[in-house]
Amino acid sequence: MVDFAGFCMPVRYSGIRDEHMAVRQRAGLFDISHMGEVRIRGEGALGSLQRLCANNVGRLRAGQALYGVMCNADGGIVDDIIVYRDGDNDFMVVINAACHDKDIAWMRQNLEPNTELCDESDEWSLLAVQGPGAVDVVTRLVDTDVSVLHPFHCVMGHISNSAVRVSRTGYTGEDGFELYVSNDSAARVWDAVLDAGSTVSLLPCGLGARDTLRLEAGLRLYGQDMDESTDPFSAALGWTVKLDKGVDCIGSTALRQLDPQHPPRRFVGLAFVGRDIPRHGQTVSSLGEAVGMVLSGTYSFSLGHGIATASIAGRVDPNAPLDVDIRGTLVAARIVPLPFYTRPLRSSLRNPHPATAIPQRE
Repeated sequence: MVDFAGFCMPVRYSGIRDEHMAVRQRAGLFDISHMGEVRIRGEGALGSLQRLCANNVGRLRAGQALYGVMCNADGGIVDDIIVYRDGDNDFMVVINAACHDKDIAWMRQNLEPNTELCDESDEWSLLAVQGPGAVDVVTRLVDTDVSVLHPFHCVMGHISNSAVRVSRTGYTGEDGFELYVSNDSAARVWDAVLDAGSTVSLLPCGLGARDTLRLEAGLRLYGQDMDESTDPFSAALGWTVKLDKGVDCIGSTALRQLDPQHPPRRFVGLAFVGRDIPRHGQTVSSLGEAVGMVLSGTYSFSLGHGIATASIAGRVDPNAPLDVDIRGTLVAARIVPLPFYTRPLRSSLRNPHPATAIPQRE
């Protein structure tokens, strides 16, 4: 157990590798209740979120969600978020635990008139059921058919007589759901999922496996892969920036000055031949010249070699030879497409809409 953003969080239960492979092959259950939930409602709610979020919140219908980033005036990323639309003037925003206080202050500072912000983070627990067996496990528990739920859609239901928001989202590269439940119901729902998951040998999973899984899927971690000095294009998140939505978001002036195809920095995936494990902050060089640094790195249990994301100078040729200084030793690396790992297509009548991996942040 470790302290993280004021929460006592599990790094591992049975072991990071076992938990990682359980999610890839069967199913895993994560307690991610440290995530923050913010309610924004009122006549100015949509206008506020269109200003705060670079993505187009206006396209959402009730029961839908989207991934996006909040930027500062310079175009740097304040945080990456998921926005749910619950009604015409009613939204829930999911934020990172480590950014909680600054996010709340930032949102309050930039609300439109006639907008109410309520921090509900202390009211909700959040559980994630991920893996090829997740649909069967959750479908057996919920009193509504969630197997037909599309990615980035949610529905209300009940598990063990407890109200739950079931969302087809995740942070592992696998299909699955995230379950929003009240704090007093969390332990009961956790036990119900563990019991139902025994049929597919589901394992409880900690932060260690969550990190190796999300990195294999090429998903960003705020504070490591991006921060307020990083624009969305340099984090390969240009697809979340909608500058033609009819409303200028905070940072739009700065973002319009950038070339999305040639950003100041390039966000790339690096693959290594052996078991070398790159770490955040290590120098990336090409032909003896420092050209960037490692952002996130790990050993890929699914692929059998080291992997990393890195920020490198935009001028570096994609075919240029690269080295990473791993504890004083230069280790060869090559640029590879992201994600590192793509889950195999699995045919199932109960899973007609396989979910796309989404960054659901730390």
